[in-house]
Amino acid sequence: MARSLPQLSVIIPALDAARALPGCLSSLDEAAPGEVILVDGGSRDGTVALAEAHGARAIASPRGRGLQLRTGGEAARGDWLLFLHADTRLAPRWAQEAAAFMAEPGNRERAAVFRFALDDPSPQARRVERLANWRARRLALPYGDQGLLLRRDFYRALGSFEPLPLMEDVELVRRIGRRRLAFLDSQAVTSAERYRRGGWWGRPARNVCLLGAYFLGLPPRLLARLYG
Repeated sequence: MARSLPQLSVIIPALDAARALPGCLSSLDEAAPGEVILVDGGSRDGTVALAEAHGARAIASPRGRGLQLRTGGEAARGDWLLFLHADTRLAPRWAQEAAAFMAEPGNRERAAVFRFALDDPSPQARRVERLANWRARRLALPYGDQGLLLRRDFYRALGSFEPLPLMEDVELVRRIGRRRLAFLDSQAVTSAERYRRGGWWGRPARNVCLLGAYFLGLPPRLLARLYG
């Protein structure tokens, strides 16, 4: 039985995501959210039609994940917002945990993220998961593929996502701060395609280098070109 979360708006930025999007949208059926908003950056592969067929509201935005997230946040009508990547699906029972977080009065000015997981059975994937979850908890630096759940009023008080081509997730999480960040047990299961293509060691190493370059002050636009 779906847990109804009418106060929740789910925002999904997308660009040519027709292959991964069905899994993402289907995982939301457990929650029956008030609305699902797909913010499309100019897809040509049927992404918008697929989202609308699933009942999502599609809106157009110039390409750029930070800008698309910002556009979706501005359009959302729910009291709570869940930002989610198009190639991420939430594991069963996520809605129950999210509902408990949303019901707690002390979380009105806090944000929550899910536990990172990859859709690959290999030992290499488990290693990447351990490293990513260690980074998220110990350094308070979860990435956007772990989702982000927070009240709309809190999100707007923070100043919303910056319209950056990369590191928009890190930039906002740093404004939230360690003390206002909660970690849920439910998994956000993300496509491992980037790691299979870029290498199980190479891709994480490049991500670490880019994160370090961001903290050193390199412009996100340059980092986005390096990220590929």
